[in-house]
Amino acid sequence: MASSLVHLPYQALVRNIISLINTHSSNKSHLIQIHAQLLRAYFILDIIACNTILKAYMQTISPSKTLTFYKHMRSLGVRGNSFSSSFVLKSCIKVSSLFSGQQVHGRVVQDGHQSDSVLLTSLMSLYSLCRDLDSVRKVFDELPTRDTVTWNVLISSFTCSNRTKDALLLFDAMQSPEYGLEPDEITCLLLLQACAHLGSLNFGERVHKYVEEHGYGNLLKIRNSLIVMYSRSGSMEKAYRVFCDTSEKNVVTWSSIISGLAMNGYGREAINAFKEMQREGVAPDEQTFTGILSACSHSGLVDEGISLFDVMRFEYGLTPNVCHYGCMVDLLGRAGLLDRAYNFIVNEMIVPPDATIWRTLLGACRIHKYVGLGERVIEHLIELKAQQAGDYVLLLNTYASAGHWNKVADVRRLMKEREIQTNPGCTTMELNGKIHEFVADDGSHPRKEEIYAMLEEIGTQIKIAGYVANMASELHDLDVEEKKGALSYHSEKIALAFGILATAPGRTLRIAKNLRICVDCHDFTKVLSSVYNRVVIVRDRNRFHHFRYGRCSCNDYW
Repeated sequence: MASSLVHLPYQALVRNIISLINTHSSNKSHLIQIHAQLLRAYFILDIIACNTILKAYMQTISPSKTLTFYKHMRSLGVRGNSFSSSFVLKSCIKVSSLFSGQQVHGRVVQDGHQSDSVLLTSLMSLYSLCRDLDSVRKVFDELPTRDTVTWNVLISSFTCSNRTKDALLLFDAMQSPEYGLEPDEITCLLLLQACAHLGSLNFGERVHKYVEEHGYGNLLKIRNSLIVMYSRSGSMEKAYRVFCDTSEKNVVTWSSIISGLAMNGYGREAINAFKEMQREGVAPDEQTFTGILSACSHSGLVDEGISLFDVMRFEYGLTPNVCHYGCMVDLLGRAGLLDRAYNFIVNEMIVPPDATIWRTLLGACRIHKYVGLGERVIEHLIELKAQQAGDYVLLLNTYASAGHWNKVADVRRLMKEREIQTNPGCTTMELNGKIHEFVADDGSHPRKEEIYAMLEEIGTQIKIAGYVANMASELHDLDVEEKKGALSYHSEKIALAFGILATAPGRTLRIAKNLRICVDCHDFTKVLSSVYNRVVIVRDRNRFHHFRYGRCSCNDYW
């Protein structure tokens, strides 16, 4: 082929490269390389030819060759323009190459292309993909003009880096008189995702109002995101209202409402939604079954979960993935069928169990005080070299619940030797658009004296109503009074004291905990909801708990 191309004029070679861009040939990259070599042989390698080759390489299955050619063209004195840099940056994005992107960034500055907003937006996208948030912000601040697309990249960067509070603040910033930009549907989708992650109901409602006022309310992606946002904020009534008002429901719509019902403890309702989905003729996918199996797990519906697992495999022909197997292990483990769960992992899984599967079983061992099995599970995690601080905490919980304080001390000593740091419990509450954070025994809040006075008053009132501290929730070998003192200042209780203090009587309290709520805080909140006539919605790491009139939606099954 090379010999047949040798006598083609320069213009024909460029046209051939352009035609190659639109082909799907498996050897496209090789053909482009031949053309590039021939162009160099002509000693005609101008900016048009170079950009054509760069674009062609960028669209192949070997985008890394774009950077190689870019370096070569510059070595031959072809400086390139903003299009050249754009093609190389898009290739860097494809292969997630931060180092190469930084090199191109240097060339952009050197060549004086900092005024090209489109080029710099691509650079922001690369830094965002590589989780280099400082560089994203730096490029954003240096942009001569900022459009909605640029703001969307910044919002996405903050969201992906778990800086969700900062992402939400950008919603107001971009609409300020200084910038005067209107968020578009992409902005709204990103913000709804951030609200869902943070459980920020107030802000989510603001975004909902905005999309309705600006004509985005009927977009299916927006409606699906609203269902997820309301579900993850513990407001299933509003999630269900959006669901019912959605005329054209796809599999994502149904999966979102089923998953929302699952995480909020409405297992039977989730199964009913699944049956209605089937009647509507919408075929469930893998995500749908993750949601419905999770619903069965959280509600103790063992027989239903096993049946639906079979429906997924045999009726719909879907191959279970690790998430589905994890739901089944959780289903069996929560129900106390731990030996069956272990045998399921060892004998029935067609994919190798990962660390998450074993951690799920370890959590069940803690709940049901299966010390021996818990030790075996830890051995599996060690084999996978996947031990985390949370695994040792679960083992500590298992030993402590069974009263094996000598083994608790051994594990603590091992954690100290290995310098294993645990995440402190943290509870957040959104109030009037501001996020308040609390940690155990917190003294940092400006109203700390009022909060602790209220916490003491709450303690007195709920003890009269029958609350008794659950000592098993304290993992240190202390005497009774010391344990009571330690339990009194868990972050959930401090947050609830602040909520009672700072809100009007009867107002619903919403808090989010980064860890699983302990048994004592669960008992505390049940009694508080009755004594103070409050609805309390708690989102912990696993699910939602809706406390009303001294009861919880989980029926003490979590």
